[in-house]
Amino acid sequence: MSIALLSIIAFAVAILLSCFTPINVGLISIAFAFLVGVLFGGMKVTEVASGFPSSLFLVLVGVTLLFAQAKVNGTLDQIAKRSVRLARGNPGVIPLVFFFLAMTIASIGPGNIAAVAMLAPIAMSIAGEAGISAFLMTVMVATGANCGALSPFAPTGIIANGQLARIGITGAEWPTFINNFVAEATVGIGGYFVLGGTKLLARGGTSSAEADTEPWNWRQKLTLALIACWILSVFFFNVDVGMGAFIAAAVLTLSRAADEELAVKSIPWNTIIMVGGVTVLISILEKTGGMDLFTGLLTRFSTPDTITGVIAFVTGVISVYSSSSGVVLPAFLPTIPGIIENLGGGDPMAIAASIIVGSHLVDVSPLSTLGALCIAAAPVQENRTQLFNKLLLWGLSMSVVGAIVCYVFFGVLGL
Repeated sequence: MSIALLSIIAFAVAILLSCFTPINVGLISIAFAFLVGVLFGGMKVTEVASGFPSSLFLVLVGVTLLFAQAKVNGTLDQIAKRSVRLARGNPGVIPLVFFFLAMTIASIGPGNIAAVAMLAPIAMSIAGEAGISAFLMTVMVATGANCGALSPFAPTGIIANGQLARIGITGAEWPTFINNFVAEATVGIGGYFVLGGTKLLARGGTSSAEADTEPWNWRQKLTLALIACWILSVFFFNVDVGMGAFIAAAVLTLSRAADEELAVKSIPWNTIIMVGGVTVLISILEKTGGMDLFTGLLTRFSTPDTITGVIAFVTGVISVYSSSSGVVLPAFLPTIPGIIENLGGGDPMAIAASIIVGSHLVDVSPLSTLGALCIAAAPVQENRTQLFNKLLLWGLSMSVVGAIVCYVFFGVLGL
């Protein structure tokens, strides 16, 4: 068996494990990378280890640490609870408020998973009190969070842009964000009307459901000020996203504005290890020729015109069961140059957008983190089995919707 084929088999096994087991595929990927590279490929340990994305790791740790501190000192909860008041008790407006709130929070740095983890308990509780469908609220919160997932400040955006930079695509941070934003917003707002939003608005009246809030304390005010300074410094002074976040986090730690130990424990290490490990294994595929085999398989049933739809469908189906940011993006974005070479043409940004949109539209699935968080926070009176089935059907259907959307917009229209 050739080393290239062995590497692609290891990669396929890692993907399957990520879909059907709770094992952190990053750990397995690192083990596979060393087995294939050192034991069978004759590489040096340092050569295999060089595939670890150290720069990306530091950025992810810095950003997630800063917002973990904002979470543990109550700053993000204050923002969420105060924003609910914008609905003024109108049940038809409440899901829309949570949609835009999830989008905003995810965009400024915490990311989609953190935004949903923070908002789901509040949103689902209010949905139960106000007579709002838990299914509708889940779709709104999850798609809203995914609207902001590809922000250059958010972990998923950082991961995507880091992977694109590895294959020579730079300066695409905002086009990547906008492509995903438009797709998610279209599905989210469309879902609002399809799933009963119109009836809620027509019902009118007010809801008594409203989150209790306390006055801002000095720790939270300082956190807000530092986050604002961090964002402005990145925008206007080109400060590195990760290093800027570390500086802000250090100020919060030194001033005792946040519990450092609790914040470090709250960092999503599972996802960070997953991304790093899969990236190491992908680097082995590149060095052994396995990537050429993999891209050959992807393009066997595609053309330059249809690849956007095909890749969106494939990544969507995998993402229903697996992690978009931790597995799908590190696995598929590096394949873009090989896909274009095998097809004899293609737009790298269109393929990248299709991978991102296809993998994220399905994230309402209860087998994905976002859907699972909302089910866990569902009101006591909610039938969780029915909610699970509805979300699974929605997630699976989004793989088809994503394929059609990407084929039409990025393939046929070339947007």
